[in-house]
Amino acid sequence: MDFDLQWLLWGLPLAFALGWLASRMDVRQWRREQRDSPAVYYKGLNLLLNEQHDKAIDAFIEAVQQDPDTSDLHFALGNLFRRRGEYERAVRVHEHMLQRGDLPKSERIRAQYALAQDFMKAGLFDRAEDAYRALEGTPFETEARLALLSLLERSRDWRAAIAVAEQLERSGTASFAARISHFWCELALEAEAAGKPALADEAVRRAHETAPQAARPLVLAGQRAAGRGDHAAALEHWSALAAAQPLAFNLVTAEYARSALAAGQRERGLAALQALYQRTPTVDLLEAIAQLETDPERRRARLLQHLKTVPSLSAAQALLNDAARTTLDDAATTAVSSAVQRAARPLHRYRCAACGFEAEHYFWQCPGCLSWDTYPPQRLEDL
Repeated sequence: MDFDLQWLLWGLPLAFALGWLASRMDVRQWRREQRDSPAVYYKGLNLLLNEQHDKAIDAFIEAVQQDPDTSDLHFALGNLFRRRGEYERAVRVHEHMLQRGDLPKSERIRAQYALAQDFMKAGLFDRAEDAYRALEGTPFETEARLALLSLLERSRDWRAAIAVAEQLERSGTASFAARISHFWCELALEAEAAGKPALADEAVRRAHETAPQAARPLVLAGQRAAGRGDHAAALEHWSALAAAQPLAFNLVTAEYARSALAAGQRERGLAALQALYQRTPTVDLLEAIAQLETDPERRRARLLQHLKTVPSLSAAQALLNDAARTTLDDAATTAVSSAVQRAARPLHRYRCAACGFEAEHYFWQCPGCLSWDTYPPQRLEDL
């Protein structure tokens, strides 16, 4: 059978035309998909800015379905899940990204950091620690170490926290001497609770060496010396505290007065307290001076002078306790003292300068925001 060349002449243009039409259809479909995908993305972004998180999640899920290879959409969706508290879904998104073989190295590292944040927010501290440590040697190394330091503080793993803080210092991130000093102090308290005084003394020494001007090591050193009956050494430690951190000395004024009496150094202690009071008059110093003052008239005159100069309910209460019984009967004295004490209680507190958390006791680390050294060592009525 002879081949008809006429069919060839008709077939070639027809095949070309069909191929051209197919290519145009593919291009149009691609353009339509590219046009629709940003529209969905911007819709989700707009919803997110308007605090409509549920609708934003739906929009981002739709965008991811239309363009499953776009990593930015996955990151946006995972971060939104985390902000919404849906940590399990955020983990699934970021773990899916890490399983992709075509993901660039930079995006893989970013996904690893996001996954560590998911674990941290979910309270899965063990998995978060592993995820943060996997970022060693990456561009997220510093951020990971800072987050890891906070995690170790939460879990009270003080030795590991010291190691991470020292790494951050060596990398030039910032000075962490004050925080490292607190970590050693925490280790000292743990050693003391475990009945290991030698380890506690060593930890306090390391804390002071790390931050010589820090208040807490000197406070602890004095308390430990007083606890074992070496009141002369306690006074030396607290005198160093008064020189380095005069305001922080308010935390140990009562203990200082007791040690001065126990060491037979009442006059020296009284002179030191009076000198500090002249610079910064506080109720704590006033009460400590009253412990060492033997003359009731001078004690009463000092209380009255303080009440005139620095009006405070605590000073009023102290003056009532000291002098009112000579002019009022017992019932009246008790009633007035009780009322003043009740009214003064809210002012006899410490307040965190970072978050405003108030407490009756002084904290080196705020229980509210977990910041270190944010409590001024003065009660509210003295500020």
